[in-house]
Amino acid sequence: MENTLSYIYNAHFSGIQNLDFCLRLLIAFFIGGMIGFERSHRFKEAGIRTHILVCVTATLLMLVSKYGFADLMNEEGMVLLGTRGADSARIAAQVVSGISFLCAGVIFKVGSNIRGLTTAAGIWMTAGIGLAIGAGMYIPVLFCTLLLLILQYVMYRIPFTSETHGGNHLHFIVKSNHGFDKILHKQLDLWNAQVTNSRVTRNISNGTTDYDLIIRRYKDLEYSEVRRFAEEQGDIVISVSTSSLYMQG
Repeated sequence: MENTLSYIYNAHFSGIQNLDFCLRLLIAFFIGGMIGFERSHRFKEAGIRTHILVCVTATLLMLVSKYGFADLMNEEGMVLLGTRGADSARIAAQVVSGISFLCAGVIFKVGSNIRGLTTAAGIWMTAGIGLAIGAGMYIPVLFCTLLLLILQYVMYRIPFTSETHGGNHLHFIVKSNHGFDKILHKQLDLWNAQVTNSRVTRNISNGTTDYDLIIRRYKDLEYSEVRRFAEEQGDIVISVSTSSLYMQG
């Protein structure tokens, strides 16, 4: 009995197995980051952090699914400690399903943007870590936590993920037939802004044109920048307004 308990609590996995688990998590970390970088470069809502969290969590849950129940049988394949007939994977599977509903509750729309994706992915990873702890996979848990801490530390200091991108809602009312299209296009290039949504409306009754734009860039445009651009156009621009995407209700 003493040898059995020693096997269960001290020798679930060899050092080579734990190294293999950590290598799989590390590969998931970099692959998720590569996919997230491409999405972030295109100003998509789910950036590097979100993709890394999802990829690493999926890998961790797969490890739990494949190897997390190794302590239920001894080396001869015999069931231990009264676990015969128990479906050990059932609760773990329900945790994955249940936590998904919780994650959905923190994703919400702000203006024309989706917020909370990274928070939801973080909650999902926390659930995965909890399952791995319950399965006794302590080395993968520690390694996964280390990756998470490195991810959060680096991402908060290097602003190249979509979570740190800014965005503005711009609205111009201008006099028609003054070539404002080309002027605005040139200015957006100078601002390094990408137009994600636009609407141009001509008002025949008063001879004006409305430009309604949603733009994304690495920082929010300040009102002074927009006002300066409008003032440079003289009396062509009748009115201008701007607001941050993340401040809209």
